[in-house]
Amino acid sequence: MFLIFGLSVFYRTVSEGTFYCPRCGGDRAYRRRAGRRWFTLFFLPVIPLGSVGEVAECRTCRSRYTTAALRSPTAQQMAAALPAGMRAAAALVLRAGNPSDATARAKAVDAVRGYGDAAYDDRGVEADLALQGPFLEEEVSSAGAQLAMEAKEWFLAQAARVALADGPLSDPERQTLHRVAHLLGMSHAHALGVIVTTEGAAR
Repeated sequence: MFLIFGLSVFYRTVSEGTFYCPRCGGDRAYRRRAGRRWFTLFFLPVIPLGSVGEVAECRTCRSRYTTAALRSPTAQQMAAALPAGMRAAAALVLRAGNPSDATARAKAVDAVRGYGDAAYDDRGVEADLALQGPFLEEEVSSAGAQLAMEAKEWFLAQAARVALADGPLSDPERQTLHRVAHLLGMSHAHALGVIVTTEGAAR
């Protein structure tokens, strides 16, 4: 009689969810799986040995990734972060200027709708103006994490257009725009260039 023995790794599912699969190029269901090495006899696990860690396995293409892949935002999360970030940026610059100015508020509505929130209106502006500053800044920062540099420039320019809708930039509005740029991950000099260019185009 021959004894067939060896070492094999077996996985068990510890959680499930949705993530962005790099191979599929879109949002997919995943299984988070913990692996353990076993001594096998006749291909059956009989003695558990050491852990080999956890992986995230795409349920569509079966590719396996380190669990760091689960920290990447899904396409759905990115789509939600951008209009939320613009709402927050618009509220911050409106507060710094004249939050009751109808033209500026209308410009804020246009900017947010341009990022995909078609239902946004003046009631939304009013609700956002009532939110706490730290929360608004966190929303801008979250949006910035999804954007390439050119997209950050456009985002900041849109916020500047909201601030300019009621007239030339005041010092508080200018400071707020630089704060928005910082939250987006832009340098002071880079932000200054975008703001000055946007001012020039508005004249």
